Amino acid sequence: MELEALADDFDRRDWQEITETDDPVRFAMVGVGWWTREQAMPAVANADLCETTVLVSGDREKAADVAEESPTVEHAITYDEFHDGAASDAYDAVYVVTPNALHLPFVETAAELDKAILCEKPMEATIERAERMVEVCDEHDATLMIAYRMHTEPAVRRAKDMIDEGVIGDPIFVNGNMTEPILDLVPDPDQWRLDGELSGGCAVMDIGLYPLNTSRFLLGEDPERVRGTVASVQEEFADVPDEHGAFQLDFPGHVYAVCTASQNAYMASHISVIGTEGRVRVEPAFYPWDDRALTVSRGGTTFDVDFEGADQMEEEFEYFSHCLLAGEEPYPDGEHGLVDIEAIKAVYEASESGETVELD
Repeated sequence: MELEALADDFDRRDWQEITETDDPVRFAMVGVGWWTREQAMPAVANADLCETTVLVSGDREKAADVAEESPTVEHAITYDEFHDGAASDAYDAVYVVTPNALHLPFVETAAELDKAILCEKPMEATIERAERMVEVCDEHDATLMIAYRMHTEPAVRRAKDMIDEGVIGDPIFVNGNMTEPILDLVPDPDQWRLDGELSGGCAVMDIGLYPLNTSRFLLGEDPERVRGTVASVQEEFADVPDEHGAFQLDFPGHVYAVCTASQNAYMASHISVIGTEGRVRVEPAFYPWDDRALTVSRGGTTFDVDFEGADQMEEEFEYFSHCLLAGEEPYPDGEHGLVDIEAIKAVYEASESGETVELD
């Protein structure tokens, strides 16, 4: 098998047929924090198939100030006004990026208003609220996609393509890590990620989700059981169970993923899949501002795979918008996101009980 030849045949946007439109998907951004301002809105501004037309915030003045800096934003409204249907004729889809435990009410309103929904991961803070999100979108026949940007990340998609082509043989192990010093990145001890009620968890919930979900994506399988350990050591993390976390996912066919996450460690991310005949590794993997590197090893040969780098958020918004314009159902959907919430809660249960937790 010529590895270099396999590496040459790859289309990072094999989902794309529509490359331009006179009728772009109009987004309402629900939540105007730093992620929206610095990642989502610039990505949409650079995209070809969508634009931001409405900003929704708990702070009207904040939303208005951000709106003034955008040539496409027509309305800046409050959360209450959003729920009342204000400016609903000015957008086609919503991007929900509030704290985890506040996702559901905005998804409910958007579904009732017949809007498509791109909801940040994790989709909610509890299994019950995640289940209700799926139910309400089904009730209103609303399109729901969970914002796992690794599904459209070129390096990860290329790694999956090579795994599917049998480059590494049969997958056996996945190793994934995402760690960061959250209080250095967001120097606020009162931030919502450290509030267990708003976040639903900390390290595993917020960033352990990346190796968990990317393992599922690369393998094309869902985990059957979970074991794990979490701990909060420093006082700043007293209100959440997991400053640090480590867990194992058992997939069908005796394939295992070992994942680690921390909100109080050196910033690093990687994912690798080891098979019977080789290995693929993406490092760095999960942070959107990193230049990713993909390495493949097989038969004593190791080489770096070239691919076209891309803005992860732009890829995600373009894919979602393309699905809406083409009349296709986007993936990952709510049912997919619910599997992650169930697995994450199983990690916490396994840590508390010291036992393996079976997943339905």
